[in-house]
Amino acid sequence: MPEFKILIVEDDRSIQNLISTALKINQYSFLNVYNGKEAISTCMSHKPDLLLLDLGLPDIDGIEVIRTVRTWSNVPIIVISARDEDSDKIEALDSGADDYLTKPFSVQEMLARIRTVQRRQQYLPSPEQEKSVFENGKLKIDYASGTAELDGAELHLTPIEYKILCLLSRNVGKVLTHSFIISNIWGNAVDTDIVSLRVYMTSLRKKLKCSEEEEPLIRTRVGIGYQMIRL
Repeated sequence: MPEFKILIVEDDRSIQNLISTALKINQYSFLNVYNGKEAISTCMSHKPDLLLLDLGLPDIDGIEVIRTVRTWSNVPIIVISARDEDSDKIEALDSGADDYLTKPFSVQEMLARIRTVQRRQQYLPSPEQEKSVFENGKLKIDYASGTAELDGAELHLTPIEYKILCLLSRNVGKVLTHSFIISNIWGNAVDTDIVSLRVYMTSLRKKLKCSEEEEPLIRTRVGIGYQMIRL
């Protein structure tokens, strides 16, 4: 099993020592940094498998670290912060954090959440493993070139339609909720956007329809969302 590397971003030395000791006892590989700029540069150079991130950093806010990292990486981020207001948690999660622990925290709970991340990562392809071309029945998507074909003919999609198609293809077989799709495509999830999503989905499904006899690539899950079927 490859080494699981954790980046600890915490300026409070006592808390950092607590986390480091717990990780060392449980045989995790880890790095310590003390501010946001170090966190961003270390994340780029060392490519950790998980970030444990404090929000109250001395140079830039942890929220800014999350947003910056999310522009180029999907590395899991668990926030560990003294900020306990719901608004702070929502802002961190909406910015791209995967989980949120409030100080003071249980070391055992922290370790349990790390294990959850590890289990989830086992089912995800690494960037090196992920294929640049997706094929499903007559559909072919070339992620690298940003094009899609159906039965050898190029699909003329709007940018939003293409983004939705890629999101569904990268989660083929899974039911994606309206809010999940909206937050990934537009960056937020509000009720009024569901109407826009339905308009785009109607157009996209028409372009993907080969014939009346064939299985539709995208199914509507009424009241829930949409699912790309593996053909």
